[in-house]
This record gives sequence, structure tokens and C-alpha cells, in this order.
Amino acid sequence: MTSNNTIRLLEEISLNAWPSHKIELYDGWLIRFSHNYTYRTNSVEQIGISTLPTEEKIAYCESVYTNYRTPVNFKIQPLLDPSFDQCLAERGYQVRHVTEVMTMPMTHFHPFPSLTEEYEFYGRNSNLPSTVYYPENVIVQLRDTITDDWIRSLFRLNGTTNPTLVRIVPSMFKAIPKETIVACIEIDGRMVASGLGILDRGYVGLYAIYVDASCRRKQFARAICSSILSEAQKKGCSRAYLQVVQGNTGAKNLYTSLGFEDLYTYWFRSLES
Repeated sequence: MTSNNTIRLLEEISLNAWPSHKIELYDGWLIRFSHNYTYRTNSVEQIGISTLPTEEKIAYCESVYTNYRTPVNFKIQPLLDPSFDQCLAERGYQVRHVTEVMTMPMTHFHPFPSLTEEYEFYGRNSNLPSTVYYPENVIVQLRDTITDDWIRSLFRLNGTTNPTLVRIVPSMFKAIPKETIVACIEIDGRMVASGLGILDRGYVGLYAIYVDASCRRKQFARAICSSILSEAQKKGCSRAYLQVVQGNTGAKNLYTSLGFEDLYTYWFRSLES
């Protein structure tokens, strides 16, 4: 598969993996809105052929987000004509949230060696281990369903307190149409690390990797990622991908050590409302 075809596929499956609260399809552009939970779910993405003038379409999108009372964000990825990015720059749009997409064939995967696994049965994931044990008493729990408890604990880890987001984001997670591998590490019944694997067409995407500040440098993120990737590999996934914000050196070093390599970069052009 050529690089452009790979980028096109990853853009598509990452849309599947991360639904928005509201979506409008407009002449080949996807207008996404989720009360600013993330840039990805609050931006305009180009997914099809356009027939209307670009300036007209930009103005329409600006009016939509003005009604939402949120900033206007356009996602810029390598398959777009560079003139579009330049057009936004000339209108005063600033570059925000530069993100690096990394991929890995599973043949390059360097897992964190586990000590043992305990298997239980969870419906369609009948061969999914419910618990994976690592050195230093690091224990990863795996499930096949995103639960309300897991989402509430995720909010605590990533600092989500806005009442509107607390209300709408659970439905976004539960709207994910693909098979999931849900991971966590608990200490005294409290989740201190999280992770989510989303499977689609032979790929597994890593999402929602968070570790409580009090538990850093204990290999928790490495154990979470290794558990998800190992299970996805058993389920037939031959490749993995993830998205990491540029400048997050610690995360980038972890992912590189697992076997991931850079494929492409995307960013957002934003105009404050």
C-alpha cells in the first residue's frame, strides 16, 4: 500500500474510532462538534469531492461554529492541497495542536514482557485475558466494553470536569462502532492508568493513554500499551497506529521503544470566535 493510500486509510479509521457529538456532512466536508472536548471532534475534515467555491465553504463553516459559540478549527493533513492551508493562513487562522501519526507493523512490536495472564470470557472476545501481570506488581485489567465507571475514572485522569462534557462524552465513547479493548490499572480500587484499543481492518489504534501524576515512571503506560497491542495481535491485527501531540517527548519515546515509527503529521488551523 502506498504512503498516500495508508494515510487515507488511517484518516478514515481514525474517524470511525473517535465519533463526535454532532456531525454535518457539507459538500464533501465533515463538520464535527463536541463542545471542544478535543480538536479532532471539533473540526472540519475534508473527506470527499468538493463542488462549491472554497471561500464560500469556509464562510459557511465559520457561521456554523459561530452558532455553536466555539472556535473554528480546520484539520490539515498531507493529502490536502497546500493552497488550502495557505488560504486559511491568509484569513488569520493560526496553527494549533500539531499531531504526529505513528504506525507499526506487528512484526516490529517490542512488548513489555508479562509474567502471566488470567483468562476469562467476555462474549465476542472469548479469548481475551481479563488480567495481565507484569513485574513490580503491575497488573493490567482488560475488558471488551467501555463502562460508565471506566469513563468516570478517565475524566478524573484527564481532568474533565465541565458538566456539559461529563454529560455528552460518555455517549461519544459508546458510539464507537468498532471492537474495543479497554484497559486499566487500579490501585486500591482506584483507576490510575487507562488505555483503549480500537480495531478496524487489521489495524489497532491506541487511544486514551493516561497515567495519574502520582504513578509516573512505573512502567504503567508501557504495560497498558503492551497489553492492548498483544491482544490485538492475537485477534488478527497486523498493524497499529496512534496519534501523539508534537512535543510530548515522554510519550514519543515510549511509543518509539515499542516499535512505532513516524508516518505523517497533521495540524489544525484555528480562528478564535
